[in-house]
Amino acid sequence: MNRNLLLGGLGAIVAVAIIIVLAMSPSKDAGDGSTKIIFATDWKAQAEHGGFYQAVAKGYYKDAGLNVTIQQGGPGVNVPQLLATQTIQFGMGSNSFIPLNIVVAKAGSKAVMASFQKDPQVLITHPRDDIKSVADMKGKPILIADATTTSFWPWLKEKYGFTDDQIRKYTFNLAPFLTDKMAIQEGYLSSEPYTIEKEGKFKPQVFLLSDNGYPGYAAFIMATNEMISEHPDVVQKFVDASIKGWVDYLYGDNAAANELIKADNPDMTDELLAHGLATLKEHGIIDSGDTEKLGIGAMTTERWLAFHNEMAATGIYPKDLDIHAAYTLEFVNQGVGNDLKSELTKK
Repeated sequence: MNRNLLLGGLGAIVAVAIIIVLAMSPSKDAGDGSTKIIFATDWKAQAEHGGFYQAVAKGYYKDAGLNVTIQQGGPGVNVPQLLATQTIQFGMGSNSFIPLNIVVAKAGSKAVMASFQKDPQVLITHPRDDIKSVADMKGKPILIADATTTSFWPWLKEKYGFTDDQIRKYTFNLAPFLTDKMAIQEGYLSSEPYTIEKEGKFKPQVFLLSDNGYPGYAAFIMATNEMISEHPDVVQKFVDASIKGWVDYLYGDNAAANELIKADNPDMTDELLAHGLATLKEHGIIDSGDTEKLGIGAMTTERWLAFHNEMAATGIYPKDLDIHAAYTLEFVNQGVGNDLKSELTKK
């Protein structure tokens, strides 16, 4: 799994967006009066989407007057394109590059909530004495995907002095890593490390970039500018219900949500779901830092500025990019879900 794949194709969004389409605004369900919503995720159903499935399973969306259909993603799904053509009302943006790339492409969508306070991108090694930090990887060959060369790789070059001659191509086949004890590769916190341990029968060293200075958010709820301006009440309801879903998935009984996930993605197992949830909680991917007071889904201008400034230093973005066009704080930072968390955790 690699969310950087979803960065591809953004250059075509502007061309796609000018195609004449019938704008898909929220519509009232003739049956029960609720508002129909399609939410597209960035990958196949998994624990990393659990809060949204929990909001369906526990009725948080229904209680808000929303009839939500979750449309799972995959390697052929381009969420920014679906938003640009107004085929969906909301979509998941995998990482902080997505909203900023949309600004560059003038594609008319922005982040309204950050489900993940930490981007789960990692670097992985075999157990070895010469590497005990990300800095120790300087000068050593690293397997990375093509899309990574224009995302967090330039940041690694700027912060840790990595160079392009270290790059070896990662094709999402773990065999080269498993057979070479000196190999280093990229991965996603809850995916490759788990598979490596299962198939290789050893516990790899895992370095979470977010714990090593990488400033990005991840797993955004994205909405079109039209949705935000014309239906802010619907956006607020969707964000609030999603936050409650995440709180309940993390700290409550998530069995019903997991059944929905497995129904959408038959390859998912109870073991994988349990591992995914444990990983999210252990590393504070969803609930950490600003969320303690502001609530799950929090975003701050300071974090956005930090991300943009570090990426602008690498040359990925112009220094004068209007980052405020990439996100809005209108719908978050209100402490939604904190009372539910206290109730579930007895704290």
